Parts: sequence; C-alpha cells; structure tokens
Amino acid sequence: MTRKRRTIAFLIDNVVGDYQSELRAGVERAAEAHDVNLLTAFGDLSSGLRPDETDRSTFYHLIGPDRADGVIVASSTLSHHYGGADVMRAFCRSFAPLPVCSIGMAIDGVPSLMVDNALGSEISVAHVADEHGRQRIAYIGGPPNSEEAQLRAGGYRRALSARDLPCDERLVAFGAFTIPTGREAMREILARRIRFDAVVAANDRMALGAIEVLKSEGLRIPEDVLVCGFDDVGIARFTKPSLTTVRQPIKRLGGIAVSTLLRMIGGEAVPGLELVQVELTRRESCGCGHHAGDSVLPAPSARGYPGALAEQRASLESALRRSVAIPIGALDGWAGDLLAALEEELAGDRGRFLRALQDLLDDARREGVLLDQFQAVISLLRARIQPSPAGGDAASLEQLWHAARILIGSESVHVEGEQRLSVELAAIDVTYGARGFAACLSLPVLKGLLASELPRMQFSQVAVSLYDDAQRATLKPLFLMEDGREVEAPPLSFPAHHLAPPGFLDDAERSSMVILPVAFGEVEKFGVAVLDSRASEMSYDVLRIQLGSAVKAAALHREVVREVELRERLEQERVRQESQVAARIQTTLVPKQLSIEGLELSAVMKPAAEVGGDYYDVIATPGGGWLGIGDVAGHGLAAGLIMLMIQSMVSALTCNDPGASPARIVAALNKAVYKNVRDRLDRDEHATLLLLRYERNGRVTFAGAHDDVIVCSARTRRCACVPSSGVWIGALPEIGPMTRDAELFLGDGDVLVLYSDGVTEARNAHHEQFGLERLCAAIEAIQTAPVDAIRDRILEEVEGWCPSPDDDITIVVARYRAPG
Repeated sequence: MTRKRRTIAFLIDNVVGDYQSELRAGVERAAEAHDVNLLTAFGDLSSGLRPDETDRSTFYHLIGPDRADGVIVASSTLSHHYGGADVMRAFCRSFAPLPVCSIGMAIDGVPSLMVDNALGSEISVAHVADEHGRQRIAYIGGPPNSEEAQLRAGGYRRALSARDLPCDERLVAFGAFTIPTGREAMREILARRIRFDAVVAANDRMALGAIEVLKSEGLRIPEDVLVCGFDDVGIARFTKPSLTTVRQPIKRLGGIAVSTLLRMIGGEAVPGLELVQVELTRRESCGCGHHAGDSVLPAPSARGYPGALAEQRASLESALRRSVAIPIGALDGWAGDLLAALEEELAGDRGRFLRALQDLLDDARREGVLLDQFQAVISLLRARIQPSPAGGDAASLEQLWHAARILIGSESVHVEGEQRLSVELAAIDVTYGARGFAACLSLPVLKGLLASELPRMQFSQVAVSLYDDAQRATLKPLFLMEDGREVEAPPLSFPAHHLAPPGFLDDAERSSMVILPVAFGEVEKFGVAVLDSRASEMSYDVLRIQLGSAVKAAALHREVVREVELRERLEQERVRQESQVAARIQTTLVPKQLSIEGLELSAVMKPAAEVGGDYYDVIATPGGGWLGIGDVAGHGLAAGLIMLMIQSMVSALTCNDPGASPARIVAALNKAVYKNVRDRLDRDEHATLLLLRYERNGRVTFAGAHDDVIVCSARTRRCACVPSSGVWIGALPEIGPMTRDAELFLGDGDVLVLYSDGVTEARNAHHEQFGLERLCAAIEAIQTAPVDAIRDRILEEVEGWCPSPDDDITIVVARYRAPG
C-alpha cells in the first residue's frame, strides 16, 4: 500500500475518562495541526501480561509499518491493565522498527513524556504549609505499582523534609485513584486518631472521596482541614467546596507527543525523558478560591485613563493572568491582547473591547477553560480602571463592564447547555442502540442494526471486519459505511494488519479514525472495527461492548439454528438423538452457581422424556439480583431454542442495566422473540416468563406471566400465592401497554418458591392434577428446613404423584435473610 501523508497511531486503554479524554483531544488537535493521519486504538483490556508475552500478542499489535509511521503509547493508562514498567518496556519495544513515544511513564530506551509529578506534590505541600501555615499534613497516595503515584509520594515527603515538618507515616494511606478508595483511605487515617490540619491527595478523585468523609465527621473544609488534589478533572470545579488541585497540562502532553514522534520519524534525536511543568489551581478547598480582589492593587485616585492604564500595564497584565486558571501553553498573551483592545476602546474605537473579549471567550472555549472565570477579569478591570474625575464618562465605562459581564454569562450558559445537551443526546442514542444490540441474534440483523443506528450515533465512516481464520491473520468485511450510508463490502479477505478493506484507510484527505476490537471478554476475539472519530466518547465504549456481545450471540444463535435445521431434516430417523441434544441445551444453560446476597438458594430442573422448554436463571447484581422462570409452549428442540433466546436476552439486558424495570425488559424481550420465532423459525410458539428483581432490603419487583409466586411466611408458616398478571412472550408483537411492575416484600426467614406447570399439572393414574394446594402443603410442612430439603420434598411428592411426568419440572426455592 502506498501512503503519502504521515500516519501516527495512538494507543490508550479507553477513550472515556477525564485523563483519557483530554489526552486524546490534545493528540487529535496536534495531528490536525501537523496534517497527519491519526489512528486511535483502544479497548484491549487483557490483564497480567508478562514481559515475554507482549511481543505481537495484543490487539494493538495489528498496527505496524503497513498502517503507521510511528506509535504514541499512553503507558500510564495501559500499565494499569498490562503490568508495570517491565511489561510496558517490552510492549513499547515490540513495535520496532516503528519509532515509539511514551506518555505518562518513563521507559528506558523509549522517549518518554511526563508531567513533573514530584513537583506537583511539592507545590501542594508548599502551598498549604507556606501560605496557610499548616504543619500536620496527611497524604493519600496512589497504587504502589504506579510510577506516577510513587513520584507524587516522593514529592510529598521531600517537601515536608525541606520545611523540617514531620513525615508521620500514620498520616499516610493509599488508594487506587478512585473516589471510593479515597473514602477508605481517609477513614483509615481518621481511625488512627492522629491530629492533622491538611490533606494532600495523589489525584482529584481520591481528594473528593476524602472531603466526603471529612464532612461526614463534622469537619469543615477549609476552616478545619485544607484539601488539595492532583489532575484538575472537570468535576473539581463544581464540587462544594471547589477543589484546589495541581493542574496537569494533559492536552499539551498530547500535542508534545505528536511533535516528538514526528521529529523521530524525521530522523531527529529527541530527549529520553521530557518533564512538562504543572501548576497549582487555587480554589475553595484550601481557603483561596477565585476572588478578583485578591490580586487587585489599590485603585489609582484622581487619575484618568488611558494614562493610568498605560502606567500600570505590566502589573495589571500580571494580575489578569493570575485571576484565571488557564492550562500552561494555552491562550498565550491573552491578557496583553485584551488590555490592548481596552486601550483602543478608551481611545475611541467603540466595540473593540467586546469584540476582543468575544474572540478570547471563543479561544478559551476551544481550550476547555471555564468561561465563568472571566467574570473575575471584569471585576479586576473595573476596580483598577477609574474614569477621569473631569471626564464625565463614568456611566459609559460602567455600561462597558455591564455589557462584558452579560457577554461572559451568556457564553457560559451557552457552553454548559451545549455540553449537557450533547451528553444527553449521546446517552439517548446509546441507550436505544444498546437495546437493539442486546436482542441481536444474527449477523444479517446486526448489519441492519448498524446501518440504522450508527448514523444516529454520529458515525459516517465505518468498517467492521471479522477474523477469517483461526490464527486471526486475515479479516473478512462484515459491514462497510461511507458518508453515513451502508455500501456493499468487498467479499474477499485481507491481511489483518491492514485493519480495514482495501481503500478504506487510503483516502487522499486527512483522516482521524478510532480502532477497537470486536471481542467478547478477554479471550474471544472476533474482529476489528474502524470508525471515524467524530462521535461521542460514550458511543465508542458502548459500541465496543455491544458489538462483541452481538457477534457472540449471533455465533451462538447460528450454531443452534444450524442444529435445528439438521434435526428437523432427520426428525423421523433421529428423534432420540434430537431429544438428547435439546436436553443438553436446556440443562447446560442452568446456572452453575446459585448465589445472591441475602438469599439462600436451591433449584432443580428435570427435563421430561419429551423435552419441553423450561427456563430459570439466577443473576447476582450489586445490592441484589434477578430471578427468572418460564416455560416455552410445545416440546423438542424448537422449544429449547426459544428458551435459549430468552435466556441470552435476559442475561444481556439485566447485565446492561441491573436496576431496570422488569416490565420494560419483558416488553423489549417480547419484541425480539416475536420477530425471531415468526420470521426466522417460521413457528408459532409462545412462552410464559416471570422476571423478579430482588433488592437486599427484601423488596421484590416482578413482571410477566407465569404460575403464581408462592411466599411462605416465617411468622405464620402459611403460604400466600401472589399472581402474575402479564402477557405471554411471543404471542403478540407488542405487550408494553399490558405489562406492569408489581411488588412484594420478603421478611426475615420467608421462603419464596417459583415452579413450572410441570409441578402443579402433573397427573396421577386417575388423571388428577397435583395442584397448587398440595404444593403449598408440602412447603408448609417443611418450611423451616434448609432450602435444599424443601426443594427435594417438593420433587419427591410430585414424582410420587406422577412417576412418569410428560412435562419438564423446574423448582426454585429462596429463603430471605434480612441484613444483620
């Protein structure tokens, strides 16, 4: 392949996250400025690699000299998944002969870019000690295996030593760069009952977790304890109090990385390690905040402008720069330009200042600067620029300040509204798309779904290809989109390291593309997706998960459908073999482990000689779980296949949204089952299905249509039958309006029993049904026994009543134990 424009590859763990988002934005912007193509690869989250395993062993290694001229590795993000410095060193070197640049981790033999992590911690300690007089400074560090965390911890200790302040290890705890671990570390320090008056954290999220705990203990921030973070993530600006933090010039790091790599590609020598400076952003959590008056010198008296403005130009420009937190290297010279525009305005060029302010706000918006900060600029100018006592133009100057404040407020509201709308629209698109993917059971359906959903998710250039051989050396196109429309994909396979079909990545125009693996978990890798980079970050991450799940479901579905077709052709000759296969499918899907917090669980499924389609499932989620039970009408392999569809979709939908409404899941599942059963299987089966969402406090929300739920009270030892009032699955194309959530509450020791109609409709020699009354009596007789004993008692009585049942028997028994 012939490529004229340079192409660089950027490897990162994910595109979602404060650090990842800003770093990617910096790389994107620099690639555009240098007129080079960009390939951003993310999503291979295999963990625990050894140094000798990284040689061409990951998804990222599909990128080679055929597609890229150099590689930027976001080592600080990938090391969390792959391992420490040794693994990342082998990983970076395995891309030879391509030049490689590392971001966030110093790697021997690989040009590396890092922020000065140690200096950042030193700045924080210096600020709270020197400017606020704090002497007992606690520290919350990051993971011990993180190079960034080690450097920041070293800076903390050096800063204390330089000031002869005690480095009390009892005031040190460690987290994992997350809010929950920040809470845990703060609780650990407080439990030691050692006095402290300030907290410095190795990142903002742990600092925010620490603030939550300090507040819950009645401590005031910053009156009692000062808190400083590190990174300056977006949320740090909006918390109460807002967080004082060390700002990383993350976007600038990305830009420097692109420049460094291009110099390497051009044959230039570059430094082995380059440290990028950090800066302290003062906010409310240390007692500073953003107050324009902090930087204001006494206003000149009896002086007019423009003379007074010219006399104090240097000090005023410095004060303006200090009043706004702007990333290092961004908006260079903005204060001087704004003052020059003000001088022209005061000299008679009306409107010049507001035009310059509008340009400044536009530039700041592109750099991600919080626009509200510029209100402090106007406050400072208003305090420092006094009208001439004899000029009589105080009113016009006040009008100028008033108009400037309105402009800043309007732009701030517009930016925040635009960002919020963008996130909400992306979330809506992702939600609708995820529902479709969860119920996608074939590759043709997947292609149709991609054609309809990807443009709505703001994608226009897409190539999805699946591996065509066991060695994953070749790919075959599955779906191709150009300019927002699906086009026919070429039928021929191509080398996997080309990433996309011939011509897709060889456009003469500059391109920026995102590459992600089509995979299910860490082991099953199905292919590669290449997409343009204009969509929401959320869309890429959701699409990565949903694409892999859909291909996995389609592969499983395809295998089962092939089995169905084969068995139907041989139905007369191989009835026994078909029944064995159906039984295997049915029993294989039974959950191997029954474990949900707060429930003692036991279950059994016994297929009949002529196998039906019984289904049950137990799915644990944080703070609760899901129980499901159902029965497909009819018998044989088709019933087992429909049951397989139901199990797959229930598992996908509940895992995608553990707190979802059972009624919504049942209604969404019905649509997919109805279409698949009628259009694809050309059959008319339906199924009962009851889904129950259990919460640890004993509340059970349920929806669907199945046999009554039996609850045997621990207090009365009597059974109550709770009816389900939904509609069968697959009988109607739409059941949403007829499907509603209902609730029941379990008390400590209550026993909940779910069962299939193979229990209550089992008939004896006189054709009498076992019935609900006998079932309740069996439960009440042994209500206090272990759940296994209750299950076995029911099964024993049903089999004694009907020695040769003609329907599957399924029983699920759960005893609730209230939190201690």
